[in-house]
Amino acid sequence: MKTLLNSRDRNELLARFARVRVDTQPRWGTMSAHQMICHLSDSFRGSLGEKYVSSRTNLFKRTLLKWMALWVPLRWLHGVKTLPEMDQQRGGTPPLRFASDSEKFRILFGALL
Repeated sequence: MKTLLNSRDRNELLARFARVRVDTQPRWGTMSAHQMICHLSDSFRGSLGEKYVSSRTNLFKRTLLKWMALWVPLRWLHGVKTLPEMDQQRGGTPPLRFASDSEKFRILFGALL
């Protein structure tokens, strides 16, 4: 399994991120490239404790579902709604300027390590 603790995996993700442009078309889901960058940044902020993340969990989600999501090699289901505070059309950080939002993402990415 890939992990941010592995420098090769981190570099692969950063290289992939560097190819994202404002006009990059979605391959999965409905977010624009710019919204996706803000969505990822919000997720990192949640992990760092900088953004409130609501809890929609129960014993099943914390145990079996989490284990399956991490270890079973299946594609994530389409149509699974993200938390409102991570959704750029509902309560997430709205996209402002592509270049500055991209730089904020890189800074947050580095802060996780």
